[in-house]
Amino acid sequence: MGPTRKPNVCSRLSRRALGCFSRDAGVVQRTNLGILRALVCQESTKFKNVWTTHSRSPIAYERGRIYFDNYRRCVSSVALEPRKLYEMPRCSKSEKIEDALLWECPVGDILPNSADYKSSLIALTAHNWLLRISATTGKILEKIYLGPYCKFRYLSWDTPQEVIAVKSAQNRGSTVARQAGVPQPILLYLAVFQVLPFSLVGILEINKKSLIHLELIFVYSVRKGSSFNFLHMASQLSQHHLLNRESFPHYTPPLLFEVSSLENAFQIGGHPWHYIITPNKKKQKGVFHICALKDNSLAKNGIQEMDCCSLESDWIYFHPDASGRIIHVGPNQVKVLKLSEIENNSSQHQISEDFVILANRENNKNENVLTVTASGRVVKKSFNLLDDDPEQETFKIVDYEDELDLLSVVAVTQIDAEGKAHLDFHCNEYGTLLKSIPLVESWDVTYSHEVYFDRDLVLHIEQKPNRVFSCYVYQMVCDTGEEEETVNRSC
Repeated sequence: MGPTRKPNVCSRLSRRALGCFSRDAGVVQRTNLGILRALVCQESTKFKNVWTTHSRSPIAYERGRIYFDNYRRCVSSVALEPRKLYEMPRCSKSEKIEDALLWECPVGDILPNSADYKSSLIALTAHNWLLRISATTGKILEKIYLGPYCKFRYLSWDTPQEVIAVKSAQNRGSTVARQAGVPQPILLYLAVFQVLPFSLVGILEINKKSLIHLELIFVYSVRKGSSFNFLHMASQLSQHHLLNRESFPHYTPPLLFEVSSLENAFQIGGHPWHYIITPNKKKQKGVFHICALKDNSLAKNGIQEMDCCSLESDWIYFHPDASGRIIHVGPNQVKVLKLSEIENNSSQHQISEDFVILANRENNKNENVLTVTASGRVVKKSFNLLDDDPEQETFKIVDYEDELDLLSVVAVTQIDAEGKAHLDFHCNEYGTLLKSIPLVESWDVTYSHEVYFDRDLVLHIEQKPNRVFSCYVYQMVCDTGEEEETVNRSC
């Protein structure tokens, strides 16, 4: 069945003014976002490059805020012109912010202070301080010292908006010591904190590669992944012992899961829980197995391999919309796969295509080249083009805008000496192309790029050689049909 017809914007606005909604508190918000989605995707709506800026330090974006100078300066991206929200005092190199996460007030929780209901930036400094900073004023609200025995460098969410993981830089030890069989030092430290107020859950010394997911710690050897219950480990080890670097009784945490995978590639998602791995053989690179977590059984059609020949590898991940679907991205196609029960067998599941987005390119992959020999004879040679050949439209970035329920896809084509990119919006339910936005700046495929689509804003961050960062901000405007003067403001 195709999509059902939805009321137009005028009808939605009229219903909103009359209060024609159910008692559900989220209905008004969903209605507003539905109106915004209709405005974003209509033909007369354009996205204009309203300002551009360049920096010698990395540029980061979070929820309508652009951060410069290692998060020291914050600029609002909502206004037509850049508007500075705050600028923190200059600091030494050892005090600069290494990494940061945006924390937003959890719905329904009673918090101790009124200021806690406003957004904060959780920041990690180079000298091992964990800070909670007001996202609107830059004032430091809380801070905690992580200790001098290692250098913490990375932040990530363990439980979104509730629990954070702080990971240290890796200590690989000397090559001579490894070859001689000398016991290696701690590879890295992992600290886990509740966000509000800052409270330590535990600090772990890890000798093997690790990652956190769903309250599990997956400790990897070279070819095998094992998972342990982190909360069980934290309850067994007292915070006093860990913080004071004292010894603690040896114990073995209960093993929850173990699987072999190439290059430690492992993901969990779907309904019910499934995982994605690449079999632990080099010739299997680019082949993905989708298996049930409960018994390791391979789903029907659970071996996914994209038929493509390219320099860059394809990638696969569980859809962030919590639908349990899977997104598989290659240079010329985006597959959205769904996980469903097999008919008459509810204990087994199968993988099938929900929809496919194809790049706009010619079907002929062969290229003919004419050469002239020394004798004057014309020879025609034919060769196959790569699927990510720069002269063919190639997918580079796929993301999901959760509030508008749109898939955003960046496609790039090399035209003469420069690349041109456009951002396409696709219906998340059916894959239908709803809107295409051309990016005015050239796109060099050898540079690092990030593209954010956030409601009525598109933001492109580019890293050029010699640590030159550029930021291009686009905002939604209504095309009146008249020629308007192009305005490009610099920050």
